[in-house]
Amino acid sequence: MAEPSAAERRRNSHKAEIVAPPRGFRLPRPIRRLQRQAPMYALQGLGSLSTRLRELTGHDVIDMNRVMEVVQFIYQQRRLAQRGSNYVVDDFGFDPEWTQTFLTVFKSLYRDYWRVETTGVENVPSYGRALLVANHAGVLPWDGTMIKTAVFAEHSHPRHVRALVASQFMGMPVMSWFLRRTGQAVGHPDDTRRLLERDELVLVFPEGTRGTGKSFKDRYRLRRFGRGGFVATAIRAQAPIIPISVVGSEEIYPMIGDLGPVARFFGLPYFPVTPFWPWLGPLGMIPLPSKWRIQFHAPVDVAGLPPKAAEDQHLVMGLADQVRDTIQRGIYDNLKLRRGVFL
Repeated sequence: MAEPSAAERRRNSHKAEIVAPPRGFRLPRPIRRLQRQAPMYALQGLGSLSTRLRELTGHDVIDMNRVMEVVQFIYQQRRLAQRGSNYVVDDFGFDPEWTQTFLTVFKSLYRDYWRVETTGVENVPSYGRALLVANHAGVLPWDGTMIKTAVFAEHSHPRHVRALVASQFMGMPVMSWFLRRTGQAVGHPDDTRRLLERDELVLVFPEGTRGTGKSFKDRYRLRRFGRGGFVATAIRAQAPIIPISVVGSEEIYPMIGDLGPVARFFGLPYFPVTPFWPWLGPLGMIPLPSKWRIQFHAPVDVAGLPPKAAEDQHLVMGLADQVRDTIQRGIYDNLKLRRGVFL
């Protein structure tokens, strides 16, 4: 390739001088002030527009409270990003401060999108350990997110809930980082025991991926709860068991098929086919706005049982069946209270 001529080098040098400002260059003070105040001016303008639209239509077209929640979330994320490496996580990778910033987003889904009605949340202890046990459905574990949000949004003493998730999700690069950062742990008895010994609230789904991956025709019919390992863990930790019934999660991704070969190729427990996925691509991953109900039942107290009772398989399976029956009855009761899938 031919060397550029002297004239071309001068032109390129001149262009570079125009594009790149000199070292130490600063914008004029009025422009810097405008940059700092631009978000405030934008919010003031949006507030004026909201007021005008309310006067014209008679109702709120723009919900400024929700807008302020989004703005608060953005500012919180910017502030936390400036922490650098100066923040504390536990040995599971949980960052409580960072997790709490997402509550604004999850509360919006909880209140406005799925319109969750929660009952019995007072059965969750204000302090100390407890094992929360719930039915599982919906392809993706949004039910766990809404249970965690319910305890934080509805309880008189908000607490973080540590959910146990399938090991397959902990093997995904980005997903595993997010799950650990927000307090989740692998669904293994050792992790459950360690969390309970720290007096945490631990959420388990005995149905596992058999629950989230069941077809739409089998909705709201609980799968087996395995060999009752969660009961044995609760007995050893002397932690009360709180059954939870969730209605609404079955309809967010109506699963009409499972592409087994594709799931095995990607190392997933299932590859769902819904009326919208994979046909609509990323849009097919948007969950449907079904109406949710969450009921926290009275605790099953195991404090009177000695730790060695965890080895009595007959007792363990009996308590597991009792918890399962409580959850199943709660599902049927809450289905009767719901006027429709989306009402």
